[in-house]
Amino acid sequence: MGAHRLLVLCLALAAAVAAGQRPSAVTVGALFTYESTIGRAARLAIELAVDDVNADTVVLAGTKLNLITQDTNCSSFLGTIQALELMEKSVIAVIGPQSSGIAHVISHVVNELHVPLLSFAATDPTLSASEYPYFLRSTISDYFQMHAVASIVDYYQWKVVTAIFVDDNYGRGGVSVLGDALEAKRARISYKAAIPPNSNADVISDVLFTANMMESRVFVVHVNPDTGMRLFSIANKLRMMASGYVWIVTDWLAAVLDSSRSRDLDHMSYIQGIIFLRQHTPDSDAKTKFISKWNNVARDRSIDSALNLYGFYAYDSVWIVANAIDRFLDSGQQINFSADPRLHDSNGSTLHLSTLKIFDGGEQLLQQLLLTNITGLTGQVRFDSDRNLVQPAYDILNIGGSESRLIGYWSNYSGLSVTSPEILYRKPPNTSTSAQQLYSVVWPGDTTTKPRGWVFPNNGQPLRVGVPDKLSFKELVSGGTGPDNVSGYNIDIFNAAIKLLPYPVPCQFIVIGDGISNPNYDNIISRISTNSLDAAVGDFSIVKNRTKIAEFTQPYIEAGLVIVAPARHATSSAWAFLKPFTVEMWCVTGALFIFVGVVVWILEHRTNEEFRGSPRQQVLTIFWFSFSTMFFAHRQDTGSALGRFVLIIWLFVVLIINSSYTASLTSILTVQQLGTGITGLDNLVASPLPIGYQTGKFVRNYLIDELKIPESRLVPLTTVQEYADALNRGPENGGVAAIVDEMPYVEILLSSHCNFRIVGQQFTREGWGFAFRRDSPLAADVSTAILELSESGQLRRIHDKWFTDPSCRSEDSGLGAVQLSLGSFWGLFLVCALICVLAVMAFFARVYWQYSRYSNSGAAGEPGDAAAITNAIVAEIQPTKPKPTRLGSFKELMQFVDKKEEEIKKIMKRRLSEKDTWAAGSSDPSPQKVFTDFKSFR
Repeated sequence: MGAHRLLVLCLALAAAVAAGQRPSAVTVGALFTYESTIGRAARLAIELAVDDVNADTVVLAGTKLNLITQDTNCSSFLGTIQALELMEKSVIAVIGPQSSGIAHVISHVVNELHVPLLSFAATDPTLSASEYPYFLRSTISDYFQMHAVASIVDYYQWKVVTAIFVDDNYGRGGVSVLGDALEAKRARISYKAAIPPNSNADVISDVLFTANMMESRVFVVHVNPDTGMRLFSIANKLRMMASGYVWIVTDWLAAVLDSSRSRDLDHMSYIQGIIFLRQHTPDSDAKTKFISKWNNVARDRSIDSALNLYGFYAYDSVWIVANAIDRFLDSGQQINFSADPRLHDSNGSTLHLSTLKIFDGGEQLLQQLLLTNITGLTGQVRFDSDRNLVQPAYDILNIGGSESRLIGYWSNYSGLSVTSPEILYRKPPNTSTSAQQLYSVVWPGDTTTKPRGWVFPNNGQPLRVGVPDKLSFKELVSGGTGPDNVSGYNIDIFNAAIKLLPYPVPCQFIVIGDGISNPNYDNIISRISTNSLDAAVGDFSIVKNRTKIAEFTQPYIEAGLVIVAPARHATSSAWAFLKPFTVEMWCVTGALFIFVGVVVWILEHRTNEEFRGSPRQQVLTIFWFSFSTMFFAHRQDTGSALGRFVLIIWLFVVLIINSSYTASLTSILTVQQLGTGITGLDNLVASPLPIGYQTGKFVRNYLIDELKIPESRLVPLTTVQEYADALNRGPENGGVAAIVDEMPYVEILLSSHCNFRIVGQQFTREGWGFAFRRDSPLAADVSTAILELSESGQLRRIHDKWFTDPSCRSEDSGLGAVQLSLGSFWGLFLVCALICVLAVMAFFARVYWQYSRYSNSGAAGEPGDAAAITNAIVAEIQPTKPKPTRLGSFKELMQFVDKKEEEIKKIMKRRLSEKDTWAAGSSDPSPQKVFTDFKSFR
């Protein structure tokens, strides 16, 4: 019994030991096309990587990595067959394939069998982790390459491009992302030229010929490496590599050029001036050693092609798989396969589906792959949350002569730059427009001048130009009797601008409207966005909602909104001279005249003889001086500094009052007055009166949406005569109080109707422009032509040809003069009054100071005579009753103020002289003398 237990224990221990042992070998597969530009470089790179892994003493130590390769022959069908054969051999991971189309098919197989698929060349961005969870990409996705292309297009300010691509998963997926990337830069793909896979030269020629008929001269080429050079050979024959063309090529060309051991000069002549991208890989010692090793082995095996960047990614892919398997085994996982019950061979079937097994550890190995963080030949190898390689970057090169020249870099970190990404990664990211830069480029045709990037399409289709046919305002645009007879101010400007373009633009005018009613202008603009029209010419205002669906040129005429109202001549009266000021204004002005007269009298009374005399004479002087300043006819001169300062300020106020009164009275007696009381926009909006507008224009929506005017107040009008009739009838007779319309229409109205006037100021700043499709280069070129017309004076001459000068323009000034109220002058009056008050305060402060000195000089006598002097003064002032001290002091002060300043100075001077005599010891002055002086002062 004990021996039996010991045997069971030993067997269990042996099983446990066996379970923890690493397998002696693991098998991985590789799928790619042997005889292809990418496959020739990748095949040898993968073999060298397997040898290096097996020679390594750390990674997979004690476990040999076996490799099984299968040739997909650039066929999705054959690739699927080869993948199934590979799965029969119990591989735990697959490296490849190089084709995005084959990757789409094979990914379904590996999803079912839980075998991770690591591709080093399938760049199609639609190979997403959500759809293909076992697919992983060890190269850069075309998602980033297309954003790099969009950045280049935006850098050179091109707005439309033509995409030439191979019509498969790889081509369609890349172009789809390119369209989104360009849209984010406010550019677009104007034409997609799809080339069927394996096309012959005739098919490619037809595709290029059609693309050359389009407007864009910026071509983005996204095709396969093995057929791409044929495209440029054909493009050269079609003269599409000449000056004015732009070619931006994705990284397939870099693979072709890098794989060529000796550059074919004939082939290089086809691609002069193009820009192409190449995945950026930093230089390193490991990379240099591998290149040398690859070249030596390739020479020994007589391999004609050279190494390209996909060889680096293939080499790194082997190491990614090896490290993941090593971690997988270190975690105690075992390599086991189990049958899929859904896969079984039907009777007579020779497919051997039952040999396909599910890898039980596939999910765990996939997680280990996602945790990769190594430094390979291509730089840091690490996956982000979207399973893309971190820090994607591209070199941007330009071909000139027999070599290519680096003109910059693109990275997802900082955009375009002439600094290598490795340096930028150590700095804060900066993707601003000012930070984007590239070195100079030699373009096709051996020129350094940046091509315009587009021409008018040479497809035999003229520019379809919509023209509104209206019932009125024929001076602006008229459909005439058909498309060949359109005329008007707007048509003349458009034709003049088209003639200035550096290329011919055939135009076909399409008349829109019946000439009886006005067409809806917004509907015409919307036809451009639906591709029913290429352009619209007419009196189209540039407003917000239209700029969202069309591209407008620079305005060629200002067309802001104004208000037109009827006017009438004012009737005069005998009291018209009182109308310039309101009653309040008259009262305050008169009071201020008297107030200033009193202030000047106070300031001048002590020093100026003209302001002295009897009380009656002084009152008359105040009134005469005050009102004579109105005509600057005052005869009294001011002598004091304060009086002169106050007078200067007052004369300025009088000048303003006189000028305002004269202007207002002239306006009242000579100009027309508004018939409806509408004086401006605020007044119009606040009133309940009806408002006219032109049918079909944006004015109606503006009044309702922006000014919040009820629709019930709006009256649609069409012709100039309807305008005049509605204004003449007025609100009382079914007309309108005013019309809101654009300035050019109003000019035409006023040229023949002098009884209407513009009320207030222009309250919007719109202009008229020509509309084109969104991002159309024609809009920019026509805008430049309009500027040339303006600078040469032709724009003014066309305006004068169609717009006649109003015969009643001289009466426009002063329309609707109103009374001037206190609100227009209260600030001026307040300043004047404050200055007067301050001057009076300064005057009395000086008087008080003089009075203090005077009192002190009179009270300082000798002790022996003080009593006599005091008694004499008291007796003189109040001989019979006691003196009320405060009242007496106030009278003395008033008497002091009324006294001429010159006499006060003489008395003070004499008193100071007597003080000096007393101080020197002379005899005291007699009380009689002091008393006599006081009497003389009184």
